[in-house]
Amino acid sequence: MEPLDFVMKVLDEKKQIAPNGEEYWMGRDIQAVLGYAEWRNFDSVIQKAKTACEGSGVPSKYHFVETTKVISGGKGAELQRADCYLTRYACYLVAMNGDPSKPEVATSQAYFAVQTRRQEMSDQEKRVALRDRVRISNRVLFGAAKQAGVIRFPLFYDAGYRGLYGMGLADIKRRKKIPAQHDLLDRAGRAELAANEFRITQTQQKLERSRIRGEKAAMDVHKSVGEEVRDAMRRIGGVMPEDLPIEEPIGTVKRLLAKKGKKNEPKQERLRISPVSPSEVEPGDE
Repeated sequence: MEPLDFVMKVLDEKKQIAPNGEEYWMGRDIQAVLGYAEWRNFDSVIQKAKTACEGSGVPSKYHFVETTKVISGGKGAELQRADCYLTRYACYLVAMNGDPSKPEVATSQAYFAVQTRRQEMSDQEKRVALRDRVRISNRVLFGAAKQAGVIRFPLFYDAGYRGLYGMGLADIKRRKKIPAQHDLLDRAGRAELAANEFRITQTQQKLERSRIRGEKAAMDVHKSVGEEVRDAMRRIGGVMPEDLPIEEPIGTVKRLLAKKGKKNEPKQERLRISPVSPSEVEPGDE
């Protein structure tokens, strides 16, 4: 068996699935695959990987979770052994920061580079689909708000953001370092988009169900629903939306996915999509 095939087989066998469906590996398992005999040496690689993670703008706590396990020692003694939960991205960073002279490290780098890229593409496809759903939901909310008597839509949308984020749109962008001309939701990841989708759909339903009338009343409802979603995120220990990291602009992601699709698609089967007419353009999210 080729070295890369062997490493891929072992890593696939060591992979575990969390209750939420996410893949993860244990540090002790990865240590053996990468050819490190002692944990203290491998732990230094993990620390370098965590530093690299932070340097890329991604909080390491999302990908590295240190833990300890009690194991049986000699004469019935119980010993604590350090370990670490690692996501696929964390494993990739660990491999990239390993000793390049070890053949196991080189083959693991190839494995995680390929697998991480595949996972990123899959996650981005899900993100694009969710962003499109949020855009449609905002269109429906626009209609419900208009029916309720909203005229100043920027203020109406800002009320929802204030409820969910604890601050207005301009402050959110400053906090996240998003250029003023960018759409906030075009830079949001899946967790942030999901929170906004819930805010939007629940506001639209409450406006219609309670037959809200009046611009101020509609704004109050939007802010109140946003606050309820924020409280729910806090109760379950989630990261607050203003602290979630931004991602590549959704337009850039769509172009990359389209390019990937064209590369894998037989030329004669490509679809031709006609331009959208001006009448089909939806109201803005902001």
